[in-house]
Amino acid sequence: MGIIAIFLVSVAFAQTLEDTWNDFLHYIKIGRFDLAAGYAQLILQSNPDSTTLLALSKANPEGYEILQRVNEAAPDAALAELTGKILDIVEQGRFTRRAEPKFVAEEVRRLSTTERGRLTAVKRLQDAGEYAVPFMLDAIADESRKNELPYLVWALPQIGRDSIRPLAAALQTENVAVKAEIIEAMGKIGYGASQPYLRYVFETDKSAELRELARNSMLKIDPATAKVAAANLFYQIAQKYYYHTQSLAPAEDANFANIWFWDPNSQKLVREEVDRSYFNELMAMQCCEWALRADPAFGSAIGLWLAAFFKAESAGVEMPAYFGERHADALVYATTAGVEYLHQALARAVKDKDAYVALGIVEALATTAGEKSLLYRVGPEQPLVQALSFNDKMVRYSAAIAVASAGPKEGFPASKLVVKNLADALAEGPESAGGETESSGAWTQEIANTYALRAAKVMLKLAQTRNRAVDLSGALTALVNATNDKRTEIRTLAAQILAYLNSPDAQRAIAAMALSSDNSLEVRISAFESLATSAKLNANMLIDQMIDGIYTLISSDETDPALRGAAAAAYGTLNLPSQKAKDLILDQAKS
Repeated sequence: MGIIAIFLVSVAFAQTLEDTWNDFLHYIKIGRFDLAAGYAQLILQSNPDSTTLLALSKANPEGYEILQRVNEAAPDAALAELTGKILDIVEQGRFTRRAEPKFVAEEVRRLSTTERGRLTAVKRLQDAGEYAVPFMLDAIADESRKNELPYLVWALPQIGRDSIRPLAAALQTENVAVKAEIIEAMGKIGYGASQPYLRYVFETDKSAELRELARNSMLKIDPATAKVAAANLFYQIAQKYYYHTQSLAPAEDANFANIWFWDPNSQKLVREEVDRSYFNELMAMQCCEWALRADPAFGSAIGLWLAAFFKAESAGVEMPAYFGERHADALVYATTAGVEYLHQALARAVKDKDAYVALGIVEALATTAGEKSLLYRVGPEQPLVQALSFNDKMVRYSAAIAVASAGPKEGFPASKLVVKNLADALAEGPESAGGETESSGAWTQEIANTYALRAAKVMLKLAQTRNRAVDLSGALTALVNATNDKRTEIRTLAAQILAYLNSPDAQRAIAAMALSSDNSLEVRISAFESLATSAKLNANMLIDQMIDGIYTLISSDETDPALRGAAAAAYGTLNLPSQKAKDLILDQAKS
């Protein structure tokens, strides 16, 4: 054991946590990172109480600041790792301390003691932030604590902007007196996020007194927005949440965030912990819901709500508990929403280059939308047409499949782009696996197969219905290449599509596929059936060598009967000169 290690072991038995903490900070300050790392290990091994470590950090703010700088700069990798763990414990202590019910309740009662006690209490309640609000509102509503009311009313607005979310939720209280205090507190805090809730009170509350209080508070915050409708204000704040406006961010002292609700039965605030990764999206959804309560015809809120839901899902985290077991996923809501709202959401996703949201909306459109609705305009833009050029191939492919699935009857400028994307999707094979897509992460063989099949099937539908709006000749090369694909279903579908294209290359690719002994019997029979369709529609475009190959199959006794029959049917549809038919008859003659 080294000298330093022996020294530290002896220290561990002789020092308190406070002594070890101070020595830790001292050795960091003088640059003895080896000794500092040893003391850091001692602190961690002691499994310190997070609130105690928080108190020690506050007692030596200069040393704590140096600790933070060393952690960020990482001049010593081992020490940086240890200091990171210690900082995590301190931050946990910060949260534990400010959210501890017993602590908060004591500070609320301290407000009505001495002047010094009141000043200390309000400072600690400010530290508690949003966690202080339920206790303060309960105290305001408690008839037995009327003597505390002046101090509670004085302190409530001093909690600051961190209190706005629980205060906003508590505006649903049936206690008029409490509601009045909330409204006045919001006005004194002066934070713009209060405006939609205050305006909602002004527009809907039965009490003239509360409506007037709400108007006065709005004027204090921002006279310019006081006249804006609540639905519009909620929509504006929802957009700020959607785009992660920093001023609306939750406190950073915990690995979760809080969304507040009002329980009408208990007449109390309820706090729901949610993952920070989608907190903003969930709040955007909640604000959109309030916009629709304020004005059911405010359709823009629906489009934003859908986008926010998809964006929340992109975090890859299970939806919050308050959604409930029966809460559907974003795609279900999207497929039941009107086309107008889907295009609003898609326009936003395209503008933001948000692949996950764009893909979800496009897939919903592919499920439900018809020709006219797919080419819907949002202002001067056509969101789905823009999606055809998106920087994520899954979005591009899905957009093309959506348009093609609708079976457009009239030509449109982006039709060539639809065909190109369908051809690109068809060409996606097992060898294309690997790499990343913004919408789903890894591009896998399964995803590649899915898109190739979807593209092939929708092209076949266009071909069979003789669709003139989408010219599949632009995909000829991809379709010809697909007749040699390793996947049987893709080869078969490619031949079926080529049968409808009036092109020598198309018909000859089908014939080559039918004649190839490398293909399975099933594939060859299917190819001959496609060749027969091609010949019926487009007449014979085969070279003599291919015709002779088919003739050889038909005339051979060794050819499988099913294959021979399929080849003969195709041969007949080629409508060849009578010499060939005569030769076939005489070749089999026995006399």
